[in-house]
Amino acid sequence: MEMMMQEEAAAAANKAGSEVTPNQTIYINNLNEKVKLDELKKSLNTVFSRFGKIVEVLAFKTLKHKGQAWVVFDNPESASNAISEMNGYRFYDKPMRIQFAKTKSDVIAKADGTFVPREKRKRQEEKGGKKKKEQHHDSTRMAMPAYPGVYGSAPPLSQVPYPGGGGGVKSNLPEAPAPPNNILFVQHLPHDTTPEILQALFDKYHGFKEVRMVAAKPGIAFVEFADEMQSTVAMHGLEGFTIQQTPMRITYAKK
Repeated sequence: MEMMMQEEAAAAANKAGSEVTPNQTIYINNLNEKVKLDELKKSLNTVFSRFGKIVEVLAFKTLKHKGQAWVVFDNPESASNAISEMNGYRFYDKPMRIQFAKTKSDVIAKADGTFVPREKRKRQEEKGGKKKKEQHHDSTRMAMPAYPGVYGSAPPLSQVPYPGGGGGVKSNLPEAPAPPNNILFVQHLPHDTTPEILQALFDKYHGFKEVRMVAAKPGIAFVEFADEMQSTVAMHGLEGFTIQQTPMRITYAKK
């Protein structure tokens, strides 16, 4: 958490200063503070994982750190691509502001051998910056908790284009696939997947219109595009995309 305090101080001190050196960690602010912490971290991990391997996602409950998060990639190139593509992207109804972090995360510092425990570093600075080489176990490192539940509401069931007609949605793929159309049927989703996660994945494709989920049928979703050509491009681009180590299955929806 000390890193986060240093990040804010550095941001204020360098508001009109020099450019930050590209590194593995991105700093995100202007996040929706109403979103539960567990859901926020899970959603960030899913949305940014397409840019590369994520080492960890940091976000905290403290009032001082609300609306902020840090995503640590395993290389600077992934972080740079994430900033270029996602800066300004509306996430939970607010545009994200993203930049390279000005301080190194603990996990990266430990990997490259420059880690100094935060409490020890503070004492050293107070004593004049004397350096010591004692090892200190970082017991404050936060693990990603499990997400508590599904977010968002479903459209009226009468408006959802269920595959298979009145028999409801089947968990297995239909024997006769539906012909190409503008609505995609997404299966094998973790039950805590939110509409915002799917929207962040699909709205990068031209023609995206909306995501519809059904609370009574977790694990599935319908994604609508303007026409079948645009839905087909999205289907080929995201078929097999992994969410929580589970690959999505995407087909055309039956009307």
